[in-house]
Amino acid sequence: GKHRIVIPCLGHFKEEYEKVSKLYMNNKIRTTKYTLLNFLPRNLFEQFHRVANLYFLFLVVLNWVPLVEAFQKEITMLPLIGVLTIIAVKDGLEDYSRYKMDKQINNLVTKVYSR
Repeated sequence: GKHRIVIPCLGHFKEEYEKVSKLYMNNKIRTTKYTLLNFLPRNLFEQFHRVANLYFLFLVVLNWVPLVEAFQKEITMLPLIGVLTIIAVKDGLEDYSRYKMDKQINNLVTKVYSR
């Protein structure tokens, strides 16, 4: 498709406009929560704000204390790791669908009024 850049007719103010406009972000829509770099830390941060996940983390940590150890350390970690993984995959897929929708919207052709 044909893309057009709209530049206001500013006459002798064009240089000033270009200097000022560099300070602003573009007008692309971004509804995603994550990037590839921040997905894991941010997702874990959000998941451990849920009380249930904190409780299971507490049980895992408690089971690493030799005096309290009720099960094998690795076995107690499995349910928590399983839940965190499933939620992370779900969140990742939801975010990827938002990314695809954003990309579709940002690539729409628009009509621009021109004298």
